Amino acid sequence: MSQCFKLRKEQKKNDIMNIMTKQIVIATLIILAAATANIAFLVGRGGMPGAPGGPTGVVPPPPPPISPPPVNVQETGFGKFASEEEFKAYVEAGQAMSASYIGGLGLTSMRSAGVGVAVDALSGAPTPLAAPAPSFTGGTGGAEVSPGRVSETNVQVLGIDEPDIVKTDGKDIYFSTENYYYGRPVPMGGVELMAPGFLPPDYAQADTKVIRAFPPAELAERARIERNGELLLGGNRLIVFSGNVIYGYDVSDSAAPKEAWKMELEDNTWIETSRSFNGKIYLVVRSGLRYDNPCPLPVMTIRGASISIPCVEIYRPASVMPVDVTYTAFVVNPTTGAVENRVSFVGASGSSIIYMSKSALYVTYPHEADIFSVTYGFFNEKGRDLFPAALFEKLDKLAGYDLSQQTKLMELQILFEKYVYSSDGDERLRIENELGNRAADYFKTHRRDLAATQIVKIGIDDFAVKGSGTVPGTLLNQFSLDEYEGYLRTAVTVGGSGTIFAGSVESANDVYVLDEKMAVVGSVLDLGLTERIYSARFVGPRGYLVTFRQTDPFYVLDLSDPRKPAMKGELKIPGFSSYLHPVTDTLVLGVGQEGSQVKLSLFDVSSAENPKEVSKYILKEYWSEVASNHRAFLLDDKHQVFFLPAGQNGYVFSYKNNTLSLTRAVSNVQAKRAIYLDNYLYVIGEDRIVALDEATWKEVKSLSLRD
Repeated sequence: MSQCFKLRKEQKKNDIMNIMTKQIVIATLIILAAATANIAFLVGRGGMPGAPGGPTGVVPPPPPPISPPPVNVQETGFGKFASEEEFKAYVEAGQAMSASYIGGLGLTSMRSAGVGVAVDALSGAPTPLAAPAPSFTGGTGGAEVSPGRVSETNVQVLGIDEPDIVKTDGKDIYFSTENYYYGRPVPMGGVELMAPGFLPPDYAQADTKVIRAFPPAELAERARIERNGELLLGGNRLIVFSGNVIYGYDVSDSAAPKEAWKMELEDNTWIETSRSFNGKIYLVVRSGLRYDNPCPLPVMTIRGASISIPCVEIYRPASVMPVDVTYTAFVVNPTTGAVENRVSFVGASGSSIIYMSKSALYVTYPHEADIFSVTYGFFNEKGRDLFPAALFEKLDKLAGYDLSQQTKLMELQILFEKYVYSSDGDERLRIENELGNRAADYFKTHRRDLAATQIVKIGIDDFAVKGSGTVPGTLLNQFSLDEYEGYLRTAVTVGGSGTIFAGSVESANDVYVLDEKMAVVGSVLDLGLTERIYSARFVGPRGYLVTFRQTDPFYVLDLSDPRKPAMKGELKIPGFSSYLHPVTDTLVLGVGQEGSQVKLSLFDVSSAENPKEVSKYILKEYWSEVASNHRAFLLDDKHQVFFLPAGQNGYVFSYKNNTLSLTRAVSNVQAKRAIYLDNYLYVIGEDRIVALDEATWKEVKSLSLRD
């Protein structure tokens, strides 16, 4: 999906959320119900212009908390359900939080997830370069000539491989293709209903092709597997994640792959992602909740045996939150397909993020703001001089009652409706203006109270919960999390479209550092006011952050002291970068857009205090998959080049002498990926594979993939 399309989609979502904000105000406060339904109480859309350079170092004293707290951050425990009845009660309580119906107006509270955030499970911490990620143990063996250099999928944690549509063992390429149509000038042959000379498109069946790749002179298709999907490769096993079935193929003879095992997921279960680490597959699946009969939860079938999860084996956060799925992480033996360990936890589809380091599995859950608590907190802090004391006596009692949010909101409506109807027009106008101005200041002060993200840490060694912590705001994707030397770094957006109150709250961006016990020990606050995070990258003791609204602020963070992190440098340039990749210790590449075209930026970060854009290149393409999928990127540091697909074409760029230059363009390939074997670069597309000599960049061999 192009970034432009994402921006349009985001703007549409923001418009909808702003409308909903007005509805929430009208329904809950009723301040303007008798006079007008067109003026919203929650104001401040667009926020105040500002620059970074806010507080740095240890966490500063927080503003006065809303009472009662709108986000239950004090309950950060993580335990298992005691029974099926407790499971049902938890789910029902979460449903009551996520939807309210007041005075005939349905109000669906928006989850506290960042725009476009989807579960991107088991992502790893970034590494300075495209890191080799050895998968399973063993090897294919054989006497064939083997290359001295073999590229790997562009992963984020050294040693943890990630699934992708292309894998290679140095001799063969495994390429998972998609269904697609293409035109080919062949005779029609007996088609009577077509106009003379009309040529229908041919159809290419989705499959996984096995291609002999090295040496390039032998480039040829060897076999086909009638399954397609993301792949993992290690030893003599090729794992194909195809729909709701996972296949393990024996490729010890790559010319004749044989199915060794398969794992079939239940109809209500879907593959989220997978990783391979230390000779094992780590698989995460997502199962929709069955509200009538939630447990045991059937997940998959292996060799005719069903695996179901009892309620008492499922983890949940201590504080109630809306959940609609159960995630289950498995440790799978790649040779046999046997499940060796598992852990399950409830979550929210489209808003939980799962991240894997070498030591832990991190699971995030968004916390929604309680609309009543936010409303009560505002009146308690900013509105006591605007309304009679008798009204607040009733409101204070209401806040202390053990009632649902929906019931409290309905009672609040009645209280204020009585007062509004008893006031004259002058008084209503005065209150309207006072509340509007005070709301902007209130939400600026309390934007970190409106949404939070709980992060749960599960040990890889025993799959036991090691702890949990909470940070304000919402995360963008897997790059927002990174573990380094025992500390977890997180990049979040607070306020803005990431909250139920949408554009009514000025956004800001923070970085928090958590220790091994998941306690926040350091932070950098208020980066990119009125903007949101578009990309984040943590590399060793540094962090790089891009926020965007009209310009592209590029921030350099010093995280060498986890208890005193600081923003060191800032650079503002047009456009934005949605993927950051460190190509050397002092150069960071940004892939994004400027206007409607793909933009490449090369940042010199040798001085953290003075980052510079030393080179940029605008491609005449509307999109690149790299902007949303880091696995499409390839770096060859020996030749100081990188590859990215853009549009239907493939591009090879040099970054020698701190300058971006287009080294080679490959057209008409439906480019998807590239790999290198020795000093040959293979551009892999749906139409064909092209082998290039990296010494001359001339084509040495080409293989058509059309039947």
